Amino acid sequence: MKIGLVIGIRPEVVKMGPVIKYCIKNKLDYFVIHTGQHYSYNMDGVFFEELELPEPKYNLEVGSGTHGRQTAKMIEKIEDILVKEKPYIVLVYGDSNSSLAGALSAVKLNIKVGHIEAGLRSFDRAMPEEINRVVTDHISDFLFVPSKISEKHALQEGINKNKIFVTGNTAVDSIKQNLKIAENKSNIMKKMCLEKDNFFLATCHRAGNVDVKENLKCILDNFGEIFSKFNFPIVFPIHPRTKKMIEEHNLKIPKGIIISEPLSYFDFLKLEENAKVIFTDSGSIQEEACVLKVPCITMRENTERQETLEVGSNVLVDIDKKKTIRAVSEMINKDKNWVNPYGDGKTAEKIIKIIQKEFIKNVAESL
Repeated sequence: MKIGLVIGIRPEVVKMGPVIKYCIKNKLDYFVIHTGQHYSYNMDGVFFEELELPEPKYNLEVGSGTHGRQTAKMIEKIEDILVKEKPYIVLVYGDSNSSLAGALSAVKLNIKVGHIEAGLRSFDRAMPEEINRVVTDHISDFLFVPSKISEKHALQEGINKNKIFVTGNTAVDSIKQNLKIAENKSNIMKKMCLEKDNFFLATCHRAGNVDVKENLKCILDNFGEIFSKFNFPIVFPIHPRTKKMIEEHNLKIPKGIIISEPLSYFDFLKLEENAKVIFTDSGSIQEEACVLKVPCITMRENTERQETLEVGSNVLVDIDKKKTIRAVSEMINKDKNWVNPYGDGKTAEKIIKIIQKEFIKNVAESL
């Protein structure tokens, strides 16, 4: 039973990591395709080293481009690999163009598709990620959904319930596997002269927030206002896209913001664990903050991680200054007794065992 794994962006390296490690530990036949969608050493190359993952068997080096061109290049190259490798199933993760390309390539070759982190919905079709999620779910044979909420979304769209499996999220696996390692390997707290609960952490990279000058300026101004009102420095590991737009728009960094280059996984994990509050427009960081019991403020109008809103670990503010300030006042003293909705840290094992069970069933039926 050969398994193909397709990844393309930083969060997919982290979240597919537990699946790769489970395959290695149990001596399963697998291979990894890295599309190179957003490849750089700082953004994801270093993660393979840190997480002690072998280099992908295939690196397509597709790079950036329009959605159509990027996805088309990936499909063309992935198809050639799948024809050669002939896997039983291809596993894709989340909502990137790499995920969609991997799923489309496989399904057109009559290879089974497993979508990990399926069923997520922001209900905002203006987001390219939403299109990728919906299409990938509807062409997949296995939908590994992280929660009952995501299961409900898939069922409401008419997807066969026999294809849907509530497994939790491998983000929990990754955090549990790596938190103690980060404790020993990362000295970021000391290096940045930070103490637990005495700083805020921020990330920002989505096109709607950073490509529009007025929106990016508003976010930076909000950070400046937050520092002046609450007197907590804001550590801001800056995404290459955000850095580029700040420079292009000639925007000033307000007092109280500590800019850093993109961080290693262990360094960022340590900052997440120790932050008083996290500001983000990332989906994965909403999950990680929830699992780590750190209050999160999301700079978006909507989220596909509704579980975080339901348990109270997260609040949506978009880029509205008044909402943001109110949210900080609320979340800074938030009780952290919410229940983690994303599983017990054994999601990778559950996923592989489900696939193995189906594989054995298919073999038995063919005899």
